[in-house]
Formats: sequence, structure tokens, C-alpha cells
Amino acid sequence: MSVDDYDHVIVGAGSAGCVLANRLTEDGTRRVLLLEFGGSDRSVLIQMPSALSMPMNMAKYNWHYETEPEPALGGRRLHTPRGKVLGGSSSINGMVWVRGNPLDFEDWEELGAAGWGYRHVLPYFRRADAHAEGDPDYRDRSGPQHNQYGSMKNPLHAAWLEAARQAGYPATSDYNGFQQEGFGRMGMSVHRGRRWSTANAYLKPALARKNLTVVTHALATGIVFEGRRAVGVKYRRDGTEHLARARHDVILSGGPINSPQLLKLSGIGPGEELRALGIPVVHDLPGVGENLQDHLEFYFQVESKEPVTLFSVMNPLSKAMIGARWLLTKDGLGATNHFESCGFIRSRAGVKYPDIQYHFLPLAVTYDGSSLAEGHGFQAHVGPMRSKSRGWVRLASPDPAVKPRILFNYLSHPDDMVEMRACVRLTREIFAQPAFDRYRGRELQPGDAVLTDEQIDAFVRAKVESAYHPSCSCKMGAADDPMAVVDPQCRVIGLDGLRVIDSSIMPRVTTGNLNAPTIMIGEKGADHVLGRPMLPASNAPYYVAENWQTAQR
Repeated sequence: MSVDDYDHVIVGAGSAGCVLANRLTEDGTRRVLLLEFGGSDRSVLIQMPSALSMPMNMAKYNWHYETEPEPALGGRRLHTPRGKVLGGSSSINGMVWVRGNPLDFEDWEELGAAGWGYRHVLPYFRRADAHAEGDPDYRDRSGPQHNQYGSMKNPLHAAWLEAARQAGYPATSDYNGFQQEGFGRMGMSVHRGRRWSTANAYLKPALARKNLTVVTHALATGIVFEGRRAVGVKYRRDGTEHLARARHDVILSGGPINSPQLLKLSGIGPGEELRALGIPVVHDLPGVGENLQDHLEFYFQVESKEPVTLFSVMNPLSKAMIGARWLLTKDGLGATNHFESCGFIRSRAGVKYPDIQYHFLPLAVTYDGSSLAEGHGFQAHVGPMRSKSRGWVRLASPDPAVKPRILFNYLSHPDDMVEMRACVRLTREIFAQPAFDRYRGRELQPGDAVLTDEQIDAFVRAKVESAYHPSCSCKMGAADDPMAVVDPQCRVIGLDGLRVIDSSIMPRVTTGNLNAPTIMIGEKGADHVLGRPMLPASNAPYYVAENWQTAQR
């Protein structure tokens, strides 16, 4: 077995891992190894924004996890894609840029994540940010992570925003700034026409540094301990076993599926589960792999009476022309993810901040591109943000090459279906507004016949899909929380020299897509690893609807 020494070993070159690789090597004094099981992201299918559904469905770039049969979904197994490539899931995701609601992070702090309130995390969002617009109290222009708005040229985006106004909802000029609640333009992690993954934003600028080593096609098989201290990582590459020793920290950034899997393979997790598989227990930590959360969504689809949707270009010739233009100029329809307008609303009176999210799309199609409507249509992706259901990630085998078992327990809490019913009825009301009169044809899905609670419940159970936001399976919390896995400095509780820094440490899933908050976790986590003082807290205010206790809007 070959042995190499580093200051830090990072497992996973994804949304957080690439951030860490950059920040930990900036001053040139620390030797860092970044391990990634996937390979290069140099593919047109990854770099062209509108091709987003393709790498998500390729075994080369996706771990292709799926859930156990979900009891409340009639035993359906849902796709759980995770990036297996430099950039991780930021190289195969929908590129939607949502930080989350400020109150998400206030909730984190109340749940035991001291120092992770909104005032603490906003400076790290700003440090990552490269955004040409917005209030400088909330947004910055000088960070590595570019994000921008789409052109909004399709007239259906304007109809969507006007219909929301007619329905009585507010507009927001920047849902990543002072006010998330309302409807407006949707940001995307695209720069100069290319997907701006963390591989492009953070890793590639750092590759020239002599103190950074990146090893791809490396399967981490276990963490090595000396007593209670993690001192290295074993990994397998091309059939050969390697040991990378870490003088300071072993950092897991494999994400909400792979990080708990590697902890358990290394003897860290619920003792009973590990002993049943013959894995020696290094540290009985019951929260590892528990508290798993996600967002569910369905597609509310409407036929378009006018041929203004993207269906016009869903043919081989048009796609070829879009691709050719993108290759030559990096603009046009190939340079957007097409999620250019959105909305965040509250489902009912008494909900303090948005718990429903909308992505509007001027096409009727499934997210992964596997199913396209037969003609012109448009849709809103809609789903609740704070499900009370909790799931788990558990080992199927002590063999690191065997995929773990995943169960989200979707819709297992009765309140989740109450929110889903609100999603159907509130969306139907928006599409019924005058702004859509010239475009609105038949309701394709759920369909005009889906009216009662029972009918809506049956539709949701049959058609709901993951929004691909798994998280929270190694939650951050106070040291006396029996289910906490890491402390607020991202250190695995009860051990030395071992941290987890990725979306698995979220105490609760945020309001929106997860790439931006995962990058923030990487930024803030880097300062914890380096022992630096945290960035000064922000005193920027944030919006809460004055009438939230008595009105839905």
C-alpha cells in the first residue's frame, strides 16, 4: 500500500469539496489532497446549461442512487441523483441559485448550530458571490461563484409574474436579498454561457497550486484512526490500495449519501447497525445517517393555446442548431437552464415565511427530460419546503462498492399532505388569472377532475418526484444533542481530526435549492478548519410579512 502525507485530506470534489480545496490552499502553506471517485467534467453535456438533463442520466457522471420502496408513495422507488464527477452535483444539477430564507438559518441556530444564524452566514454567501446586480448589503460582485438572471424573452415568464400579481402576491426584485417572499426572476449559476459549477468557480483556479493534489477515480474505503483521532483515509484506485495520511484534518465532503456511508464503513454510527454487519464500532454515534430530508415537487402542467413554448425547438434539427450556436458563441437557448422566473409563497395564515417554492418553465416536460408533452404547454414545478418527514441512509453491506440503502419516508407525516393540497389549489388559482387567458388551454396535470382532498392525495402519491435536495443526514448541533453528528465547527462529535463539511450537516433543509447554501457551508467551514476568526456578522435586515399570522398573502 502506498502512503502519502498531507495536512488535510478532503473526500469528495463536489459543491463543498471544491470550495475547501481552493480556500485551504490559498496561502500556499498547507498540502491538501482532494479525492474524487468520478472523473473530468470536460464535457459539452455538462458545460452547456440547457443540456442539464443529460449528465443527470448518465452513469459516468451520476451515482444513480434510488430509494427503497417508499411506503406513502405506493412502494415507488425514487431516483436520487448525486454527482460523480469533478464539481459533484453542481456539475449535473439544474443550476438554480437560491440561498434560502434568512429564517432558515435562524432556525438552524435554535436547533443547536451556534454561530450559523443569518447574520453569521450572510457574509459567507457574499464572499462566494459574483452577481452583477442587487443591494451590496446582501450581494457581492467579486467572489468566484458567478450567478445571473436569464433573458426572460419567452412571454410566458411575464404572464407568470403578472398572474401572481393579479392573485395578490408581492413581487421581489431579489429573492436572495432582503425579501425572498414573492415572485420574480430566478437566478442561475451560469457565467459567460457556461454552467458555473464549483469545479469551474473554485477548483480550476486552484489546480496550478503546487500544494493541491487532486486524485480522480479514487474510491474512499475507510477512515484510519489512531485512538480517537482520524489520521488518514484509505482509498482504492485502479485496483490498488492507497493510504493518505492527514496531519491536521480528514474532511468528508461526499454529500448526504456518501458522507454517512463512509462514516459507517469506518465504524462511526449507530452501534447496533454496524455490529449487525460485522463492522467494529470505533464510535457509537446514533445520528449518523438519520434525519435525512428532501424536497418533493410535482409538475402542474397546462396546455398552451399559442405556439410560444419551447416545444417548437424540441426536435433534432432545432436542438442541433441550438448546440451549434452554443459551441460557437456560448449564447442563445443553449446558455440558459430555462428556469428564469419563480415564486416563494406561504401555504396558509400562521406560516411565518415561505414554505412553497415555484420554478416556472415554458415547456411541459419532466425535470430529467424523460417525458415530454405531446404539444405546446407550460408548467410550474411546485412543492413544500419544510416537510416534517424524516428518513435515513443505512449500509447494505460492509463493502464500500455496494450502494447504501436510502429511505426518505416521503409524506409519512400528515402535515406534508396538507401542504401538498395547498400546492395544487394555490397553483391552480394563479394559472386561472387573466394574464394567462390568451395562453391557457386544458389543465394537463393534475387535470380538471382532481378536486377533492382524496383526489389530490391520490394524484400526489402517484406523480410527486424528488426535487433532488437530499440533506441533513449528519446534522450539526450541540454536543449534548444525542442525534447531532458534528458540532458548530463541523467536527465529528467525540472524535479528533475529523470533520464533515457538506449539505449533510444542515440541521434542517433550507427553503429552496441547495447548491448555494452548500457552497456557503464550504466557505464557512474552511475558516473553521483554518482556525481563522469568522467574518464579521452582518446587521442587514430581512423581510417577514407583517400579516403572516392572519393572512396567507
